Amino acid sequence: MVGAGVLGLPYAMSELGWGPGVTIMILSWVITLYTLWQMVEMHEMVPGKRFDRYHELGQHAFGEKLGLWIVVPQQVVVEVSTCIVYMVTGGKSLKKFHDIVCPPPKCQDIRLTFFIMIFASVHFVISHLPNFHSLSLISLSAAVMSLSYSTIAWVASVTKGQEADVNYGPRETSTTAITLSSFNALGDVAFAFAGHNVVLEIQATIPSTPDKPSKKPMWRGVILAYLVVALCYFPVAFSGYYSFGNKVDDNILVTLQKPSWLIATANMFVVVHVIGSYQVYAMPVFDMLETFLVKKLRFKPSTVLRFTTRTIYVGVTMFVAIAVPFFGGLMGFFGGLALAPTTYYLPCIMWLVLYKPKRFGLSWCANWVCIVVGIVLMILAPIGGLRSIILSAKNYKMFS
Repeated sequence: MVGAGVLGLPYAMSELGWGPGVTIMILSWVITLYTLWQMVEMHEMVPGKRFDRYHELGQHAFGEKLGLWIVVPQQVVVEVSTCIVYMVTGGKSLKKFHDIVCPPPKCQDIRLTFFIMIFASVHFVISHLPNFHSLSLISLSAAVMSLSYSTIAWVASVTKGQEADVNYGPRETSTTAITLSSFNALGDVAFAFAGHNVVLEIQATIPSTPDKPSKKPMWRGVILAYLVVALCYFPVAFSGYYSFGNKVDDNILVTLQKPSWLIATANMFVVVHVIGSYQVYAMPVFDMLETFLVKKLRFKPSTVLRFTTRTIYVGVTMFVAIAVPFFGGLMGFFGGLALAPTTYYLPCIMWLVLYKPKRFGLSWCANWVCIVVGIVLMILAPIGGLRSIILSAKNYKMFS
């Protein structure tokens, strides 16, 4: 549940300000916890049947064909966009580690492009592992690392305290620019809450009987996970903004400088985390691509097909990350375009279709509030994210 999006939350706070920022953070936490509860409940709403994939639940709600067309494209966008953002994150964290351990002029300044390539080289190897089970050690390490670097980020911010010239005013000068940057911040926050896309797969691993349905232990796990999310997200967002104000970078670990050994360690923790997280989001895409090639295009299943497909996918995400290595803008754009539908409002729409709560009752109203909030995020956040990417791209050079 704790993803690399947590590193961009102080930046989102700086684009929103204290009042709106705290409100959006709390509202997002509550809404996504509610929609996660809905998915846990709907997992085995039909006696004797379990919906182990998001698209299976979508098909049950909207029909066999329409359900696939509604859910699968959204999931693919989520998985591919997350891989791209994590490719950028891994490269940036490697560069920060290098710059701390061996700063110029002691060592030559190396462009971000090459660090993204270094990060991608790891995935050119481990992407050929057969399945999720073979990633168990990497996944465990990623989980531990995410908690570790989140803790380091907020502890280092609190320890540092306020900068002498800290400013909590708007980052931008014009009303239009302030508005558009706040749109980007909405996407940054949405990107941080990304667990819904794999929750049904996780619940599918829990044994279930009529007397002991899986939703009970799963809900206890969700509560624990969201308490951990709150303990990571809120301190990082608020302490980072408190310390640096509107001068905070789109990655708080890039802004923090001291103690240098601890910040360097935290950035390596991020690298380990996004190595594991990249694979978690890439594995379903690998499976989808290979299934399509074999069943639709009649390719023969082989090691060569597997190797070629996975290598090309990693190469494409690496190239996009090199071309658009703008962490904050990418999070804002994809947070609204990809994460808002699957996290904020699709579960609510399915709930209304399947359970048909009483019109204007509490459940009906709560679901429509979430739907409206999610649709607003989906429309506004990509606009702000795209503007941020365009502004960042003006002075960007890949190699020279």
